[in-house]
Amino acid sequence: MTESTRESPWSPLRLVLIALILILGAYWMGARYGPRQAKEVEAVHAPALSPAAGPAISPAVAPHPPPTLTEDESINVRIYRQASPAVANILTKATEYDFFMDAVPVEGAGSGFLIDPRGYILTNFHVVAGAQTIEVILGDKTRYPAKFVGADQRNDVALIKIDPKGKALAALPLGDSSTLQVGQKVLAIGNPFGFQSTLTTGVVSALGRTVQTSDTTFIDAAIQTDASINRGNSGGPLIDTHGDVIGINSAIYTPSGTTAGIGFAIPINTAKLIANDLMTEGRVRRAYLGVNTLELTGWLAQALDLPVQEGLLVEQATKGGPAAAAGIHGGDRRVQSGMRTLMIGGDVIIGIDGQKVANQFDMNVLLNRKRPGDMVTVTLYRGAKKLDLPVKLGERDGN
Repeated sequence: MTESTRESPWSPLRLVLIALILILGAYWMGARYGPRQAKEVEAVHAPALSPAAGPAISPAVAPHPPPTLTEDESINVRIYRQASPAVANILTKATEYDFFMDAVPVEGAGSGFLIDPRGYILTNFHVVAGAQTIEVILGDKTRYPAKFVGADQRNDVALIKIDPKGKALAALPLGDSSTLQVGQKVLAIGNPFGFQSTLTTGVVSALGRTVQTSDTTFIDAAIQTDASINRGNSGGPLIDTHGDVIGINSAIYTPSGTTAGIGFAIPINTAKLIANDLMTEGRVRRAYLGVNTLELTGWLAQALDLPVQEGLLVEQATKGGPAAAAGIHGGDRRVQSGMRTLMIGGDVIIGIDGQKVANQFDMNVLLNRKRPGDMVTVTLYRGAKKLDLPVKLGERDGN
């Protein structure tokens, strides 16, 4: 009897089929539950973090090391960090009236800087002129109402004050503008077009300029610089590489209305005298000669048969004033010239301390450099005779 043959349940063919089924099942499970390939997504901007939230730095990315600065860059960074907290953004409000007498609110803006921890701030007079309210924003964004202390309109310098309410304020050190040299590096910090705490750099381009800014105002011994200065920089500090303020940025030469690389600053030595007067006496002490004068023209000099074509004809020497006390003579004859009555016959002033006086502007500039009580030598003609008279200057009331 032949034994029947039975197929083994683990034949090779069956083993292959089972293995294939297991492999396919594993692939299906991995495709369903395993890691997925990243999809391309649209980037979105995260909302800005508040200062308290701190910077968002991925732990997987190491921060960049600080860049290596050049010596010049290091100076810029150091001066900016030292000075910018004390530079003020000055905002003003006033009310003007249009043709129909309707009130029109007017807002202005400029710059200034702290010169005293008690809250005294130097700026330009034209920044705060006519302001009904003044607000100051310091470099740390703190805001203060400010009050007008006083001004020297002729030199375009004003002093305002904030109340620090016990907060320690860092004032900027004031340098000596008489030691400046053409070519020195300077830095300007201000708020051009409202962009607060903006730094620009340049050099002293020229010194000793007299820049007339209006019929009655001027910058005497102006510091000319190519540091970029624009609208809103007015009143801000011009700083040397020691961190000392050496000028107040005040005016630009601008055919187009924007900077042309020629800016002018008031020497800090001039501003220091004005600020000291305002803080200690509440007024500016201005030298006073005590004469009313008429500027000579060619026809007038010829009509009066004078020995000079330029100068100031003294119509009146104020009674009891410095000029009268020194023996300067006013006119003694009254004549009519068109619609104006002239006093003629007086002395003709042609110089002060050896400096030429051709017109009233020249005299204003020369007297602006003096202080009450200073002795000056006035050069004049009395008829055909040239005289040098010593005069002790007095003090003018007001600006």
